[in-house]
Amino acid sequence: MGKVVAVFNQKGGVGKTTTNVNLSACIAESGKKVCVIDIDPQGNTTSGLGVDKNSVEYTIYDVMIDEVDIRDSIVTTEYENLALIASSVQLAGAEIEITEMENRELRLKEAINKIKEDYDYIFIDCPPSLGLLTINSLSAVDSVLIPIQCEYYALEGVSQLMNTIQLVKRNLNPNLEVQGVILSMFDGRTNLSIQVVDEVKNYFRGKVYTTIIPRNVRLAEAPSHGQPVIYYDKKSKGAIAYTELAEEFLDLEEDVI
Repeated sequence: MGKVVAVFNQKGGVGKTTTNVNLSACIAESGKKVCVIDIDPQGNTTSGLGVDKNSVEYTIYDVMIDEVDIRDSIVTTEYENLALIASSVQLAGAEIEITEMENRELRLKEAINKIKEDYDYIFIDCPPSLGLLTINSLSAVDSVLIPIQCEYYALEGVSQLMNTIQLVKRNLNPNLEVQGVILSMFDGRTNLSIQVVDEVKNYFRGKVYTTIIPRNVRLAEAPSHGQPVIYYDKKSKGAIAYTELAEEFLDLEEDVI
């Protein structure tokens, strides 16, 4: 049975999609079977993995709204062991459509249960909001990865984020846990980045990954080429950092087992 993980922060611009694309690609490269579900209407994970949204027959929208079999929506990417269920611009209106549906908070979970055994890990890229798409994601997963940028106001909104996780845990998904916190956009030349690291470690005691993702030009360039950074420039600081994060992620998973 595979593990389902949401990459979630309701703040935009924190490295959520960057983490989803690159961590999943590094874990897939290590030999694990990975599927990424892009439930963010912006669809940046879909394009970041080199998939043209307009060329996909069925997206996660079709699965959740029209009850298309989730297996029919799986796209094979050009990267070994890495599959994708693409986003659609129609997701922007999906929250309104889902509102009147039966089991509206659990539609994604019911779909994912059909493919859970086919993968070692399923990662969900959530939208930067606290709406029904995010509630569906948090209801469907075993754990949450929280990317936080090493910038001023980094912890702003985190208490609201944690309240949402606790609310879902209490009412919809009793097994939901915080898998870990990933510090991104770190600039070692600034005191601010160093202060933020200390603040976040204080807030999330024992949950922050040792590997910190630096600001990196190659990491920023890779999405425009539709490639995870390990394929765009394997020797870049960004690629090395995500490779190390994937190793740390998997090592901690083995410790739990």
